[in-house]
Amino acid sequence: MTGPHWNDPRGGADGYGPPYGGPPQEEESSLVRMYAVTGGRTAPRSQLAMEALVSSATSGTLGMSFTREYRAISQLCRQVRSVAEVSALLGIPLGVARVLISDMESEGLVRIYHPQIQERGPDLGLLERVLSGLRRL
Repeated sequence: MTGPHWNDPRGGADGYGPPYGGPPQEEESSLVRMYAVTGGRTAPRSQLAMEALVSSATSGTLGMSFTREYRAISQLCRQVRSVAEVSALLGIPLGVARVLISDMESEGLVRIYHPQIQERGPDLGLLERVLSGLRRL
């Protein structure tokens, strides 16, 4: 066989890998894992703002009976973090982080501190702290 796809390490149209120019295999499996972990859900069980603060509700490390995402979130949230920070630090999409954190709250694994929304909008101090935290990432 000849052609550009034959020498392409990503595979090609010959059926021995992802199509020419397709996503790397590990990226594809990561997306499949995120879909499986959230059960295909894209929205959390309850309203969860990206600036909401999350802390671990357990004093110890979660056991192997929990998913690695739950264990990572629990460990990370030993220090209070925003939902956006959790997403960024773990390298998972914000929507996935929101679903997982919401599920963890319903199981009593994390505590969520919702920002006080005033009629004129969210607290300026809170927004500045979130922005500062995101810049440190």
